[in-house]
Amino acid sequence: MKQTWSDDRKLPIGVSRCLLGDEVRYDGGHKRSRYMTDVLSDYFSWRPVCPEVEAGMGTPRPAIRLVQTDTSLRVLGKDDVDFTDALSRVADTRIPGLQEEKIRGFIFKKDSPSCGMERVRLYHKGSVSRTGVGAFAARVAAEWPNLPVEEEGRLNDKRLRENFIERVFTYDRWRTFVE
Repeated sequence: MKQTWSDDRKLPIGVSRCLLGDEVRYDGGHKRSRYMTDVLSDYFSWRPVCPEVEAGMGTPRPAIRLVQTDTSLRVLGKDDVDFTDALSRVADTRIPGLQEEKIRGFIFKKDSPSCGMERVRLYHKGSVSRTGVGAFAARVAAEWPNLPVEEEGRLNDKRLRENFIERVFTYDRWRTFVE
């Protein structure tokens, strides 16, 4: 018999909206994770975030990319339109809101210039490396260093998935004790 929790016992988790099946990606599509929507949703209640849509980029939209300049990291779109400040404003409002909702973890969309947790394409002086971190994900990590975070692609690895789930429940017990 499959165990499910009542809605009031489910732990609140931040999530990139496209992973829930919302058609918010640059190409107008989604990247629904059936594991998340069909399995983890029995234990977690989702707090969806799409920094790009919330920054006013619309759907569909031209792709954006992380670019390292001589002085800073920028998020640029078509014709070098700069979305860095707009994404920063989204983080300025969404992170405190998620903290008020007492989320217990966050699952990010891999490879995303806004939500990728690691190994995001980073453009610098004509070359590309896989050393970037999405602009929103970087802010979450910087402002909330103890929050358990993971990318949806890494949840396909049984050990990483179990580790993330364990960290979420441990974090919840710790935060509940502290609060």
